[in-house]
Amino acid sequence: MLALRLSLGAQPAVQVRRLLVAGASAGTGFLLLSALGHALTHPDPSASALRLAWCAAPLAATVYLAVAVARTDPATRPRPGLSAVGLGPAKLMAISAVTTALSCLLGSALALLVFLQLRGDLTGMPLGGGAREFLAAGRPLPMPAALTLLAVVPLSAAAAVAVTLRPREPVTGAGRAGRVYGRFGAYRRTAMLESFGAYGRFGRQLGAAARGRRTAGAPTGDQQDGTGAESAEGAGPEPADGSGAVVPPVVPTAAPSGLPWGVTVLAVGLAVEALTSRTGSGDGPAALLGLALTCLGLALVGPGLTHLCGRLLQAFRPGALRLLAGRVLMTEATRIGRPLGVVCAVVAAAYAMASLHDREDPSAGPLVVLGVLLVAGCTVATLLTAAVEAKQAHSGTTESLRRLGAPAASLRRAAALRAGALLVLFGPLTVAVAELSAWPLGG
Repeated sequence: MLALRLSLGAQPAVQVRRLLVAGASAGTGFLLLSALGHALTHPDPSASALRLAWCAAPLAATVYLAVAVARTDPATRPRPGLSAVGLGPAKLMAISAVTTALSCLLGSALALLVFLQLRGDLTGMPLGGGAREFLAAGRPLPMPAALTLLAVVPLSAAAAVAVTLRPREPVTGAGRAGRVYGRFGAYRRTAMLESFGAYGRFGRQLGAAARGRRTAGAPTGDQQDGTGAESAEGAGPEPADGSGAVVPPVVPTAAPSGLPWGVTVLAVGLAVEALTSRTGSGDGPAALLGLALTCLGLALVGPGLTHLCGRLLQAFRPGALRLLAGRVLMTEATRIGRPLGVVCAVVAAAYAMASLHDREDPSAGPLVVLGVLLVAGCTVATLLTAAVEAKQAHSGTTESLRRLGAPAASLRRAAALRAGALLVLFGPLTVAVAELSAWPLGG
């Protein structure tokens, strides 16, 4: 009941994102029911199993979108005072999982109604033509099997949200054992050796306190990769000396560790595709394996290339605009780079798979179009949701810059510069990978 109240009382933008999840769930549920209908009308189980296996990509895209929407939901974000009324991090995680399950259940129910309508079970007028192949019109629909397939999306999305938003320690790998205790039982996070009489020196503790406040905004390991509650810049900077001057937080700019692995997987995938093109098996399982490895490598290099793009923006005597845009890209490399790499992988895979369209089965045409639109729409929506999450994380820094007198036009120009730089870097890369992947498949 609490999850339902939080869902109904959310802002319109949040409701739109939840409706996107429901729509994606409806599309995936319809594809699953279509695979069931194809199995009812065709005695060959291998073809039906292949259709069911192709539903894995829309299912993964729907779950990915549901997790991204749950991360940006302000209703289930930990806030001060909620633990006192029994709404701790674990309870908020459970509420977010239930809310996601409700959105997916709405989509699954819509998919079942549309499927029954097209079959003619509700109006007695089934859809004719090639659609009868996957609707199984005139045959009894096994409702337990249909409900089991429709339950896959809500259960998978709720489980993914629960795993992603599970409560974590504030400091990665450091519990009470990671604290270093000093004089009189006081503890701090860093092991700093002090000489005798250090506390007596004038101004030493004042400088240490100022340094501690300046570095208090550094994100932990969980926060840097987008799994924490908010980033360092979202926490809001604090005055360094009490005079009202805002000191920006010191953010680590270490590159994500997945770039070498992504480049390796991408190179292996392209090598496998080139080998299949030379042996003449461009439409076999080896070519599909090479395409899968290529897409996986393209998705893995997303965070590293985003970090590199931010570093390149700050090269060669940058101004304030380039510094701001580049630093934000480096800070949010994982949060923005992951969905951006997935979008590039989906575009490359869709371009390459266009040469494998089965024209002998006319009933598969609308389902293929639906699957492609569903996967592409979910990935683009996930990327836009990640941009919203990054904006929420930097709301504190944005407000600080506005209080310092930064014009709103400069912030918009910095956002446009970030988008343009990412487009310049990822656009030609996606086109090149798509052309190299489509060459052996089309031959």
